[in-house]
Amino acid sequence: MLRFLTAGESHGPCLIAIVEGLPAGLVVDVEAIDRDLARRQEGYGRGGRMKIEQDKVDILSGVIGGKTTGAPISLRIENRDWANWREHWVTGDLPKLTVPRPGHADYAGMIKYGLGDARPVLERASARETAARVAVGVLAKLLLAEFDVAVGSVVAEIGGVLAQVPGLPWPELWALAEASGVRCPDEAAAVRMREAIDAAREAGDSLGGVFVVAATGVPVGLGSHVQWDRRLDGRLAQAVMSIPAIKGVEIGPAFENARRPGTQVHDEFEWVVRAMRRIARTSNRAGGIEGGMTNGEPVVVRAAMKPIPTTVTPLRSVDLATGKEAATQYQRSDVCAVPAAAVVGEAMVAWVLADALVEKLGGDSIEQMRRSLQR
Repeated sequence: MLRFLTAGESHGPCLIAIVEGLPAGLVVDVEAIDRDLARRQEGYGRGGRMKIEQDKVDILSGVIGGKTTGAPISLRIENRDWANWREHWVTGDLPKLTVPRPGHADYAGMIKYGLGDARPVLERASARETAARVAVGVLAKLLLAEFDVAVGSVVAEIGGVLAQVPGLPWPELWALAEASGVRCPDEAAAVRMREAIDAAREAGDSLGGVFVVAATGVPVGLGSHVQWDRRLDGRLAQAVMSIPAIKGVEIGPAFENARRPGTQVHDEFEWVVRAMRRIARTSNRAGGIEGGMTNGEPVVVRAAMKPIPTTVTPLRSVDLATGKEAATQYQRSDVCAVPAAAVVGEAMVAWVLADALVEKLGGDSIEQMRRSLQR
């Protein structure tokens, strides 16, 4: 139902995203897109590139008078660093990289495309591309908000420092995260996380961690149990796993659940009369999804991010141009990007949920979708 593509390189002129399938009549808040672009650039542990870029979106098509028309939407985000690369880019005289960096796409991309230089690979594989995803994700958030669905994130772990996330409603946790440089709602843990990032920076190293994306107000029945590729948990896992450096995804506390007996895992029902619902859950260990479908509880997605593979401390490699052993050369990078990755995670979760919502309700306009939901 919904789809998007992105284009652009890390040091090229710009990033482009094309979005298709959004219903007509959706009010597009450009400032909301710019706010999330800024959130992606923030976070303790970020590198020098963020001092250069000041991401803003230009909407080139599909929006007239501040509302979607149903036509494809094209988004543009300028790369300010392009000014420093323009001459090399035009002449093709870009700095070559023949020593593949462990943990990056360098080696696999060079072999796959028959390249003697990793530069074309790293330019596209760079996490800079996620700025375009965040812009697209805000469009999805705006659509979800029309149906009272909200999406946010918190950081639960950095460099082995685990947060004790308070048992507060998700909106309150998100507010605490927004006030933290590491997006952690546990203030004491946030202090230790910053200390760990400082120690890694001093040691020429990098850190990974875990973030949690949650969506509230999600209606029952998004997704489907009838085919493998329609199961919503699988779609969410694929989307979040596609974020650079994400190596693990779970719905709810899945790995913790795996260590418990079934009687301590499955979310029991209780009979209550609350608004339009007559039953409620005593817990949400399923992460809001059962049988590939949303069950009315908050959708909760946890993701594990490996440490940034670019480190000041060299790693062993091989120069593919000479066939001799070599050490990696440092390329500008972050020490820790988990807080930024959490914002990208929000975008991808919002996109999948928006796609599933359009799939369920149908309609070519917001008004048609509303009428479908009221039936």
